[in-house]
Amino acid sequence: MGTASAPPRPSPPSGRTGPGRAHWLRVAREAADDLATDTVAREQAGKTPVDEVSRLREAGLLTLPAPAGSREGGADWPTAYAVVREIAAADGAIGQLLGRHYFLSWSARFFAEPALAARLEERSMAEQWCWGGGFARQEPPLTLVRTSKGLVLDGRQSYSTGVLVADRLAVRAVREDTGEPLAVVVDPARRGVVTDGDADPFGQRLAAGGSVEFDRVRVGADDVLGSLSADEDVLSPRAALASPVGRLFSAQLLLGMTEGVLGETRVYSRTGHAPWHHARPAGTPHDPHVQTAYGELAVLSRSASALTDQALDAVRDGVARGEDLTYEECADISALVAMAETAAARAAQESTTRALDIIGSRSASARLGFDRFWRNTRTHTLYEPVAHRLRDVGEYFLSGAHPPFVLPA
Repeated sequence: MGTASAPPRPSPPSGRTGPGRAHWLRVAREAADDLATDTVAREQAGKTPVDEVSRLREAGLLTLPAPAGSREGGADWPTAYAVVREIAAADGAIGQLLGRHYFLSWSARFFAEPALAARLEERSMAEQWCWGGGFARQEPPLTLVRTSKGLVLDGRQSYSTGVLVADRLAVRAVREDTGEPLAVVVDPARRGVVTDGDADPFGQRLAAGGSVEFDRVRVGADDVLGSLSADEDVLSPRAALASPVGRLFSAQLLLGMTEGVLGETRVYSRTGHAPWHHARPAGTPHDPHVQTAYGELAVLSRSASALTDQALDAVRDGVARGEDLTYEECADISALVAMAETAAARAAQESTTRALDIIGSRSASARLGFDRFWRNTRTHTLYEPVAHRLRDVGEYFLSGAHPPFVLPA
């Protein structure tokens, strides 16, 4: 972890019988240390992260968000967020991949009937699926067409995360006859599904993004989780909570990358030399410029972390309330998460940019790989623009308008 990482937060008793928070954080740190040994070389190679997913699977991290009572998983939301943050500090793209997997693998809890959600989760855990795709709105949308043999899925869309390594895809599709948006689960091995690694981003290159084409893909009854309509007559407060739950993974990812770059540059500062004092080791008490820069970034990072902790507590409480959650409470949670995501984005952008200035011209070395932090952060914030979150917070502050139901891109 980096110099600005927050201290571990105690987790309240959850009544779960599986491994506890301490176990999963230890596993996550071991996995992060493993990823860190070759992260620069892997990122520069840009290969599909099949090996990285295998590492996560072998560590048991893919089955972490299993139902309570499971022997192999059953961790709570705060633990899942902490694991993503730990992994992201070592490898931002794999942190994004894992966070999206957690959100999508739990999505049935928000949109599906309990019995269907339980069946899907049990099979996902038993077969250790990796999930990819996303429910964000795209144009033109995927379409579900009613035929004499049932529903078929048609269309082509691009996704930022997971589709090249997914055992299951979770996608948004619109019914052609009613226009209702639905959450649909698709086996990528099914006939008519073709994935294409054409994303070619300059950052988050190991997040396994790409395009997927669906050509008259058969969709069964259990493949349709439920509605993604933002109409309050359809969208319950419990289902609406999927938006802040997903967005909080973005905040944790950004904080992880912030802590990662600060941690690596701190190590380098202690052994290298400052660009403005070549005769002195960087980071010593004799170098006020470096001290000031790190101090400012540490404050920025810790402030964003504290706000994210508040948002995490609100999300945890909202999930615990279940069907008793109100629209007003969900709006409060959504606004707080939007604030946290904005603060985390600013901390990440500032830290990944200024870290290069602290190291100076040596940070331009591809061998050192410091640039990956900036590229990964900038790529993520292009998909999840801070301006949108600020607008939502400002409108909520001024008029009390509920933040929109927007799922992660």
